Amino acid sequence: MNLITGSPLWLMIVLLAAIVAAAIEDAMRFRISNVTCLVVLLAAVVAMGAHGFPLSLWQNALVFVAVLALGTPLFAAGKMGGGDVKLLACLGLWVNFGAAVWLLVATLVAGGVLALGFIAARPLRAGNAGKPVSRNIPYGLAIAAGACLTFASQLGVIGAKPAPPDPYVVVR
Repeated sequence: MNLITGSPLWLMIVLLAAIVAAAIEDAMRFRISNVTCLVVLLAAVVAMGAHGFPLSLWQNALVFVAVLALGTPLFAAGKMGGGDVKLLACLGLWVNFGAAVWLLVATLVAGGVLALGFIAARPLRAGNAGKPVSRNIPYGLAIAAGACLTFASQLGVIGAKPAPPDPYVVVR
């Protein structure tokens, strides 16, 4: 179940504020706080309650667990930040399987564009008093962009095809 559709406006504003906060935190200090990730997680739980905790939420839980399971080794290998993994997993609670694919694709494309921008701007950043330029990229920006694009398409803000019926929905 895609929780963004049908959620109260105030809850979507809280989610958007948390996503923007994560992007700003990561851009400024290369860290995403646990509090920001917790706000996204708790907002998802509130959205689940607003939808009446339908049985189809098993997909959302599985997306959450899968992102954590795949992201943890990436964090351990130093390929991804811990805050990035937690934020992406908490955002995964908001989407079902189909939307999770779009969330990951949008995030990866945004990350590629971000990386190209950082590579292109590297010579410009090298002039700061001879200090070495950090090779880190604030991937929270890409995660925020991917989430905003995915949620905007679910809300119909950007043109998206109507979603086909979900074959994995458990009917009571």
